Order: sequence, then structure tokens, then C-alpha cells
Amino acid sequence: MNVILLGAPGAGKGTQATRISSRYNLPHISTGDIFRANIKNQTEIGVLAKSYIDKGQLVPDEVTCKIVENRLIEKDCENGYLLDGFPRTIAQAEVLEKFSKVDCVINIDIDFSFLMERLCGRRVCKNCGESYHVSTLNGKTSCEKCGGELYQRKDDNPETVQSRLNVYENQTAPLIDYYTRKGIIVNVAGAGTPEEVFALIVKALDSIK
Repeated sequence: MNVILLGAPGAGKGTQATRISSRYNLPHISTGDIFRANIKNQTEIGVLAKSYIDKGQLVPDEVTCKIVENRLIEKDCENGYLLDGFPRTIAQAEVLEKFSKVDCVINIDIDFSFLMERLCGRRVCKNCGESYHVSTLNGKTSCEKCGGELYQRKDDNPETVQSRLNVYENQTAPLIDYYTRKGIIVNVAGAGTPEEVFALIVKALDSIK
């Protein structure tokens, strides 16, 4: 089963992707994670990607598409995959169709007003990447899972968050119409608890297994 997870920045894709991957035994392929690994290691692609990400912009299609294509031919993707953060544009979706067939697109739908507060309050562990929100930390500055230091990503400040939402609305949101026309999208209300959202996703995916 080949699945794409759509949703604006802060919609909860990371949380749901982990649960989907575990339940359906699908490798979770996050372009964001791939780029962050390259940025951390200061590779050529990482330096280039960082120059765009720090401004809230998207990495050029040709770079992103090639990374994804190379990832999908790896052995763990033989029985399916979960794509998170790709495709971000219709152009990327059209390239994806040339090397892989998508079975289902899950779109986590949530109002932008919720996302600004959610993203600006996000804190991420430097060690394991676990995400938290300041509203639930009670002043804590370390990760509950590994004890690592929590920090605010540069792209989670108000100005960059607004830029990211604008980019999403202009370039990524049209994918909803694109996949609606293909009849493979399921829109899931994202304003509920993570458990409620996941229950809706499971219902959708179980219907196509």
C-alpha cells in the first residue's frame, strides 16, 4: 500500500505518520528528515536546502524528486511506503507518477488559525527529534524520551511560519484538488485529539487494504 500524507505545516503529520507506519508496517519517508540529516552533516545538498528552508521556502523540485526516487527503490519499500512532505506541488506529483503508483492520499484538514499557535509553540529534541508544545511542557527544557535539550527550530518563528503557510496555500494546497480528481484522496478533520484523528485515518486505510 503506497500512501501519501498531506497537511499544512503543524497539522500533525509527524505524529500520525509514526502511528500509520507502525500499524501498517510501512516505512515512513519524510523529506524533511532527509534534508535535516543532510543539513546536520553539512553535505552539499544540505547547505543548499538550508538556504531555502531558513527562509520558509521549498527546496527545488529536481533535488527533492531525485532524493525521493532513490529512496523508493530501496528494499524496505517493496511492499509499500508512507510519504510525508512529498509531493508538495503538482509538478512533483506528476514526476512521482512516473516512478510509483499511489494508492491513497490522506489529507489532514485543519484551520490555519490553529496552526500558527501550534507551530510557534513547538519545541523539538536535539537528539531524537521528538516534538513537544510549550503548553504541555510546564517549563521543562529536556526531552521526556531521551533527556536531550529542547529547542525552537528556526522555521518555527512567527514570520517564517506565516511564510510557510503562505507557500503551502499557494503551492501545496492545489494537490488536494489534483488527487480529488483522481479519486484517491480522503480528507480527515485534524482539529481533534491525535487519537481521534488517527481513528479516522485507520478507517480510511482499512477500507482500501
